[in-house]
Amino acid sequence: MGDLTGLFSPDRVAVVGATPREGSVGHAITTNLIEGFAGEVVCVNPNYEEVLGIDCVGSLTAAGDPDLAVVVVPPDVALEVVREAGECGVKNVVVITAGFAETGSEGATRERELREVAREYGLNLVGPNSLGVMSTPVGLNATFGPDDALPGSLSFMSQSGAFITAVVDWANDQGIGFTDVVSLGNKAVLDETDFVEAWNADDETDVIIGYLEGIEEGRAFIEVAREVTRETPVVLVKSGRTDAGAQAASSHTGTIAGSERAYEAGLEQAGVIRAESVQELFDSAGMLANQPLPDSETVAVITNAGGPGVMSTDAVGDSRLSMASFGEDTLERFRETLPAEGNVYNPVDIVGDADVERFAGALDAALADPNVGMALVLSAPTAVLDYEELAESTVELREEHGKPVAACLMGGERVAPAAERLGEAGIPNYFDPARAVASLDSLAEYREIRAREYDDPTEFDVDRERVRELLDRADERGDNRIGVEAMGILEAYGIPIPDGEVVTDPAEAERVAESIGEAVVMKIVSPDIMHKSDIGGVKIGVAREDVHDAYEDLVTRARNYQPDAAVLGVQVQETVDLDRGVETIVGMNRDPQFGPLLLFGLGGIFVETLEDVTLRVAPVSEREAAGMIDEIDAAPLLRGARGREPVDEGAVIEAVQRLSQLVTDFPEIVELDINPLVATPDGAVAIDIALTVEQ
Repeated sequence: MGDLTGLFSPDRVAVVGATPREGSVGHAITTNLIEGFAGEVVCVNPNYEEVLGIDCVGSLTAAGDPDLAVVVVPPDVALEVVREAGECGVKNVVVITAGFAETGSEGATRERELREVAREYGLNLVGPNSLGVMSTPVGLNATFGPDDALPGSLSFMSQSGAFITAVVDWANDQGIGFTDVVSLGNKAVLDETDFVEAWNADDETDVIIGYLEGIEEGRAFIEVAREVTRETPVVLVKSGRTDAGAQAASSHTGTIAGSERAYEAGLEQAGVIRAESVQELFDSAGMLANQPLPDSETVAVITNAGGPGVMSTDAVGDSRLSMASFGEDTLERFRETLPAEGNVYNPVDIVGDADVERFAGALDAALADPNVGMALVLSAPTAVLDYEELAESTVELREEHGKPVAACLMGGERVAPAAERLGEAGIPNYFDPARAVASLDSLAEYREIRAREYDDPTEFDVDRERVRELLDRADERGDNRIGVEAMGILEAYGIPIPDGEVVTDPAEAERVAESIGEAVVMKIVSPDIMHKSDIGGVKIGVAREDVHDAYEDLVTRARNYQPDAAVLGVQVQETVDLDRGVETIVGMNRDPQFGPLLLFGLGGIFVETLEDVTLRVAPVSEREAAGMIDEIDAAPLLRGARGREPVDEGAVIEAVQRLSQLVTDFPEIVELDINPLVATPDGAVAIDIALTVEQ
């Protein structure tokens, strides 16, 4: 990404395709620019000498070095215009024109050519198929939308141009303003990562928000957003949820880790606050833009209405917040000032006849308590309560104590003047207590994000050549699905495996069993039979004298189940004491956008039924791997629940990291399951493996 200053703060803008024809896109964009832009507008169209009172030139070359070119011409011509922009030194281009990748193979070819031209000349190109861009500090409205945005501190990107027009219209009605607005279009060159990075450097932008249907380069987005969110909150709505990734999956991990789960993991790792609705997007953004971050996640609720107070308490219970426990000094202040029928504990019920003085006194006491991180002022209208005065007191106390406050002054028309005063001070007012709590919750979430520490992944000493050799052997056989014959891959990356070998006749099986010296586990080895236990393809506790017959039986079962299956032999393996361990699963499914998506959870035969798993985008650090173990519901089993001996948690964390390195080093591995990875007090050992490679 180059410097985007000329995109958002140009001195001269050329509209290529400007026209006096009303009802056309070129006319709408030219009109919007003329009416508000602080700089110079240049019209480019060889068919006119003048457009809307402005002299018109025939080409960009004659436009006099514009900082920004807005392209509104047919798709075939657009390609040549973008090339001309590069040749004459224009660095910023917005391609409004549709008819590219969104229209099929011919359009996709055209878009690839557009991208190549833009990269050849180092252009900052928005689009194609874009509504355009806005920047309120310079009055720039280079869109064909019907409205200008109000000035404000939110910068907004959207993959839907129509959504932008609706949002700007609604935001104008709500008094919500923006710094920059970008319609991403097809994202041929500039994408969400570029704008997140650019807006972080913009002093005018306090919060970055967006509507996305997809993220082009997931890993790059995570890396950039992690740095950005240390300073600037990012709140996104991600739509287009799909199970396409799961439909194509053949492993446990792939079945569970569909595309939507990848976005959940990726956005969480990026430090992005994910909104589930447009309302939640702007509730969170408004709070983050205008309120200080709390010192804690505790909230005090001051209310004159018992029912709404209970509703707010329920909402707090559903969030990461907690109801504050007041100190004794605060409780004493409440007892001295509140009626006997009031409630001095949280939520603080100051009773229905409360006036502004009682409200203000209770709010002052709560905000002064060091155990309180934030507050909610919650009120139903009464004849003795003046909402405008209550709003003024709330504003003053928020400023005095420097703690975040949300308001829930419930009602209709009588609320409007008070809500306006609160809004001027950056205090949002909501009718629904749950919305008020959710907005405070976004502050607590961002507080957590700001406090995160990120480490580099550990680089282990591994045998990459051995893995390459094993993958090449499978490729030579024409196998893209590999089972226990690939256990050596894990061994090469330092993940412990049981002693054993893959053998191709009963005599070899007996030899290996003899060397192990105890009862063994025997498994059929076939790339065509991935779930071996389903067909009786696994035998546990086979005595040495039974190994020959067990070998013959396993091969027969495989042949009967699938006559055309490629049977590579039988794995003879030492027995791992499962009674002392916990069966876990470590896996990976390669997501198209985010790359290798790691999975950890409770393993064995119940993994898909229980789905007690957590996910991360690889590579992961030791801290992130440890976080995965913490997050599963079965974590107490690993730590000695119900009298069990705790497992070696460090060994499990290391196994996750080593798998992370493996799948990062070998992008042709598209799916991988270690199921189970048995965690014991003495370490962790991989019992079985299944992987899929891209041929």
